[in-house]
Amino acid sequence: MHKKISIQVMNEVDVLIPESDEEYLQEKGFEYELKSQDGAIHLILKNVAFSEAFNMRQADILIVIPAGYPNSNLDMFWTCPHVRLLNGDYPAACNYFENFHDRNWQRWSRHGLWRGGVDNLRTFISSIKKEIDHTLSP
Repeated sequence: MHKKISIQVMNEVDVLIPESDEEYLQEKGFEYELKSQDGAIHLILKNVAFSEAFNMRQADILIVIPAGYPNSNLDMFWTCPHVRLLNGDYPAACNYFENFHDRNWQRWSRHGLWRGGVDNLRTFISSIKKEIDHTLSP
């Protein structure tokens, strides 16, 4: 079931996400924004904490939710500002940049297994958190 959430976006469109996803975001205390672009929903998680393995301690995370979700997969995410490892390198497959909503975002190309109708924002955000929470090896 989808819950209608009214937000201001370019032409004041109504953006829909499944009610279970909205409940998850609220339960976890995420500050977030929903926008619409090119037929997809853009979920922006605000001020997400990153581990000490990265040069930024927090960044916004953009997740593009395609038409057909949750049967259509979520497979990448973007960060703003750009995030590097402490040695100055970009994390693997994270050196491509795209503009969305008047901001320049760093793409994290991740293509995990997606189980249509099973996986959702909870499982996808969990995989993101595992990556950004990782710590440096001693």
